[in-house]
Amino acid sequence: MTNMQLFYNEKVVPELMERFGYKNVMQIPRLEKIVINMGVGDAAQNRKILDEAVETLSAISGQKAVVTTAKKAISNFKLREGLGIGCKVTLHGDNMWDFLYRFINISLPRVRDFRGLARRGFDGRGNYTLGIKEQTIFVEIDIEKVTRTQGMDITFVTSAKTDDEGRALLEALGLPYRK
Repeated sequence: MTNMQLFYNEKVVPELMERFGYKNVMQIPRLEKIVINMGVGDAAQNRKILDEAVETLSAISGQKAVVTTAKKAISNFKLREGLGIGCKVTLHGDNMWDFLYRFINISLPRVRDFRGLARRGFDGRGNYTLGIKEQTIFVEIDIEKVTRTQGMDITFVTSAKTDDEGRALLEALGLPYRK
């Protein structure tokens, strides 16, 4: 078990149980997976950009990134069906907890002018998505090798039924929201 898993089991579970008055431990919301997605629109013209994005995402997450392809052909964007236009990684288990720890304690403090995460990133079912403007906040990225800054979306998928439960879970885990 990782440090974050122990923290979840020892501190977060009792706190959420008391706050929401759950009768059963299985009712408590838990973090199911973290999905990191990088859309690379310019990859239609230059394949090297997509390869760099896959490499970056693999370094950040510690597991190989999967290339996402276009579902439809759109002529105005010079896009054909099946063309690689992004990449994603889905983290479960120990990889997920390790990434969450590194994200909260190492990467977020490196964001310039950081005042907390926006509260409006919830989807109505307790899942939270946030966007990051550049990949250089992660210590795994060598800044000298970066040719262009790329953003990414990070989605925290929880078993919570409502946004309040999801927000309480993520706040208890340590995600810093704006006041």
